[in-house]
Amino acid sequence: MKAIELEKAYNPKDFEDRIYDKWDKEKYFKPASDADSPIHENYVCSCKECGGKTGMYSVVIPPPNVTGVLHMGHGLNNTLQDIVVRYHRMKGDNTLWLTGTDHAGIATQNVVERQLKKEGKSRNDLGREAFIERTWQVKEAHHDIIVKQQRKLGNSTDWERERFTYDEGLSKAVREVFVTLYERGLMYKGQRLVNWCPRCGTALADDEVDHEDTQGAMYHLYYEYADGSGKIEVATTRPETFFGDTAVAVNPNDERYKSIVGKMLKLPLTGKEIPIIADDYVDMEFGTGMVKITPAHDPNDWEVGKRHNLEVINLLTPDGKMNENVPEKYQGLKPEEARKLVIEDLTEAGLFKEEEKMVHSVGKCYRCKTVVEPYLSSQWFVKMKPMADKALAAWKNGDIQFFPKKWENTYSHWLENIRDWCVSRQIWWGHRIPAWYCDDCGETMVSRTDICECTKCKSKNVHQDPDVLDTWFSSWLWPFSTLGWPEKTPDMETFFPTSALVTAYDIIFFWVSRMIMASLEFTGKVPFHDIYIHGLVRDKQGRKMSKSLGNGIDPLEIIDLYGSDALKFTLSFMCAQGQDILIDKDSFKLGSRFCNKVWNASRYILGNLEGRNLIPVTDADLTELDKWIYSRLNAAVKANREALESYRYNDAASSLMEFFWNEFCDWYVEATKLSFWHGDEHEKDRAVSVLLNVLEESLRLLHPFMPFVTEEIYGKLPLEEIVENRKKAGKNKILSESVYKAMLINAPFPCVAAERDNPAVQSRFDVLKDLIGQVRALRAECGIDPANKINIAILVTKGSEAEVCHEKVDMIKLLAGVANVEFVEAKPASSVGTVGKGFEAFILVDESINKDQLIARFKKEIEQETVWVKRSEAKLNGNFAQHAPAEVVQQERDKMEESKRKIEKLESYIASL
Repeated sequence: MKAIELEKAYNPKDFEDRIYDKWDKEKYFKPASDADSPIHENYVCSCKECGGKTGMYSVVIPPPNVTGVLHMGHGLNNTLQDIVVRYHRMKGDNTLWLTGTDHAGIATQNVVERQLKKEGKSRNDLGREAFIERTWQVKEAHHDIIVKQQRKLGNSTDWERERFTYDEGLSKAVREVFVTLYERGLMYKGQRLVNWCPRCGTALADDEVDHEDTQGAMYHLYYEYADGSGKIEVATTRPETFFGDTAVAVNPNDERYKSIVGKMLKLPLTGKEIPIIADDYVDMEFGTGMVKITPAHDPNDWEVGKRHNLEVINLLTPDGKMNENVPEKYQGLKPEEARKLVIEDLTEAGLFKEEEKMVHSVGKCYRCKTVVEPYLSSQWFVKMKPMADKALAAWKNGDIQFFPKKWENTYSHWLENIRDWCVSRQIWWGHRIPAWYCDDCGETMVSRTDICECTKCKSKNVHQDPDVLDTWFSSWLWPFSTLGWPEKTPDMETFFPTSALVTAYDIIFFWVSRMIMASLEFTGKVPFHDIYIHGLVRDKQGRKMSKSLGNGIDPLEIIDLYGSDALKFTLSFMCAQGQDILIDKDSFKLGSRFCNKVWNASRYILGNLEGRNLIPVTDADLTELDKWIYSRLNAAVKANREALESYRYNDAASSLMEFFWNEFCDWYVEATKLSFWHGDEHEKDRAVSVLLNVLEESLRLLHPFMPFVTEEIYGKLPLEEIVENRKKAGKNKILSESVYKAMLINAPFPCVAAERDNPAVQSRFDVLKDLIGQVRALRAECGIDPANKINIAILVTKGSEAEVCHEKVDMIKLLAGVANVEFVEAKPASSVGTVGKGFEAFILVDESINKDQLIARFKKEIEQETVWVKRSEAKLNGNFAQHAPAEVVQQERDKMEESKRKIEKLESYIASL
């Protein structure tokens, strides 16, 4: 047959888009249960490990927000999902990866409002309907960009099932859940102290507030007794809020203040009086043991106020300015402006003691980073405790499993300390709250359908609640609403509960826990069993990637430079469980080099087909070298299956690189050159037939991690001839099964075959690899040019596994770069040697090597190592050993001992010469 030509240089731009379009067009991303899927009659694994069983595997993508473009964190998350999805698809599982995007209420509205601000407009200038229409346009533009990026990444998602958290089906699910919660007494509206973002003009849930350490101050003020008998001292970080004080509290057990409980105080700069009350909340040891109580502007004060029935005085407008409940001179000012003026006025009145600088935690909006204010407002809340108890029970019963397990503590701690969820948002973009109010009788109506008439008084004067629901209120339904719930759809029957969730640890509270609660509440089942929590992508300094730091990496830029496979393999190779990934652009050269290796190795094998005939090969035709590579392939398959089943991506990727680059390319492919150089025509045909068999199966093993390059090479293989010869060879236990698929995406993932394990062959080749590796290392240590064919001698211990060296002289000569091999009974004169298990190997310093140059090199290295030893001794005998950490001191000792050993070895080399 003729040689098959691959392009000389690996260039992913030549084929990645073409291959993706073919996969998509021919519907390879659809699950096997779909009638129009090309994998409708899919391969069923027949290995003992699988027992001929296939199952269902479904994953829902964490939907990216339609506010921008995907960053490298999305690149990591999508890569990890794509790997396990492709793996399960190749295993024969009925596999669905469902994709979609999130409407991202506050975030998307902020994008549109910033656009309007540049035009000199606000959302109120447009009106609600026009603003929502404008937001839909932004959504569509960003959605198109995101989809383009996901296709570039190679996501094998079923695009025909794509969903959006604000589409018609999900909107129906959201309304159904809201109404059902209301009917079950788990949804209520109440006047509560909430987190308020003045910039976004909306309430926020507790977990939507980011707390940051900020430079501030503690301000010490005096409050005078109303009867003129003296004054007390209180301290606060927010002196401008004292206008909302309705009491000062002391601990009832504080002997210092028992006599003054009930006395009245004059509120500074006002004509008001407030009482001194007793409450256990007060810490007697902190400050003066007196705390000003401002129920409308502090969560703890709110609870104290409820216990003592205190008046609640709100001091802020919705846009975060001082309102009509403060003296006129402060009205309309921002809190920080009012603070400055209040301090001046208190100082003038003799009621300001001092300002004490301090760092304290300040809550900020998770979207716009504006300081969040505690704010008294009427909002809708979900009672979370009953649902949290179910979610905790599911974890304790083993219905869900975290990878790695450490995240179980985060999950359980949050659920055990959960608070009610504020779900109403004072914005326009999002799911409108399905509640209506009668303007005549005040009735509140919650309904699955729109209401035009009051259900109580029949008045037509009704209006819908203007607020929308928190973005996460639609996202927490994602695993089942996307499959058609509340309807009983075929997809719900087939793919729910889903198999796994792959997500980052920064949204365990926002999303993961809530999905479990919602799913248990509305379907009676957990939404997924496996929860793989991966780390964040950070720069090399460990900093989170952000626009402000300018350290972000665009996935498309990396794909343009190195290709999608290089990005995917690098990220998976570096993704160790429980750890963040520290990368820069150069990191992706690792994946690029491996892709190049796969390409070049395949190019070499296919290029050697010229004039060859592929022939049937049976297990009996395999050489010891062939049996060794099949045992290593089997080990790689086993390692990959085990790693992917437990989401150990880095272990799987490492085993792939070790097998393909080291064992297959550097050892097996190189060693088969002996067959092509010295074998007869039949041997050459046999060798190339086995090579192609191993390459074909290796491509199937590599595919989930590098789908494009493997698919391109797979398409070049003479697959029909390979499979035909497998059939002719009959039933074999070691050679690959005779399965042929037109596309690699649909080909079977390799199976573990116990018959391929061969400990005896493995041990013999371990010795050979050890010997060849040590000769190579010794040559490098001696500074001998790799192109210089040296002569070596081998002393083999009788009865040891190293006796294999007698049989494999040609392989040793080829792979060690040796001209001649001599077997000896004792160490030869004028030689330098190395020791392994059952052997000693010596480089003969004869006429092929300049002895004087070699001795001079060894002496120079001894001088260098002696300098290092003296430096280390000086450090260890000085202050370094007393003050440095113990592990650092030990490292220095280890370095010194290593240098001493090297000196000893080099001196023995010189003595030998």
